[in-house]
Amino acid sequence: MRILVVEDDVNLNRQLKDALTEAGYAVDVAFDGEEGHFLGDTEPYDAVILDIGLPQMDGLSVLEEWRRAGRTTPVLLLTARDRWSDKVQGIDAGADDYVAKPFHMEEVLARVRALVRRAAGHASNEIVCGPVRLDARSGRVTVDGQAVKLTSHELRLLSYMMHHKGKVISRTELTEHLYDQDFDRDSNTIEVFVGRLRKKLPEDCIQTVRGLGYQIVGD
Repeated sequence: MRILVVEDDVNLNRQLKDALTEAGYAVDVAFDGEEGHFLGDTEPYDAVILDIGLPQMDGLSVLEEWRRAGRTTPVLLLTARDRWSDKVQGIDAGADDYVAKPFHMEEVLARVRALVRRAAGHASNEIVCGPVRLDARSGRVTVDGQAVKLTSHELRLLSYMMHHKGKVISRTELTEHLYDQDFDRDSNTIEVFVGRLRKKLPEDCIQTVRGLGYQIVGD
């Protein structure tokens, strides 16, 4: 999953990126509204964390522009605790959720998980695909109840595919959603990680759809 953080406070921006990266997300960052608007308008994100009080272009304007352009990416707004009007305006502008500053990082992570989960049509943090179970909160994967040890990249790949189980996902889509913009996107990397995952999951769990990409099955 790939997240965009738009926050002008350098320390908070770094803290958010570190926490999200530690939680297994690919993270891009922007420090002003114009840069954030450009990235959100041109890159495919699974969720955006957007501060309202941004230089050059405020967060509400950024959000309104995205929604007018038909961008449906889930957005979590960061608001000032005493500005209830910001929260109302943000929801009316198209925000999916908000959190007030100062906040606990675990709350932000939980809200991001919920946004990503709901956008993919899942009601629970536990996603099941046949004998494979993924706890999106802890990152724990089991097969027939037995824990499976995955690397961070393998887990990121499996998580995206299980959030979109049954869908044929191209290599390009996987690359765009699993790595940040600074990653050296060698197309062979996806094939390597799919190959490694297949060795740890039930046979035929991940299927190749010739000329289109991959699909995870099992239900």
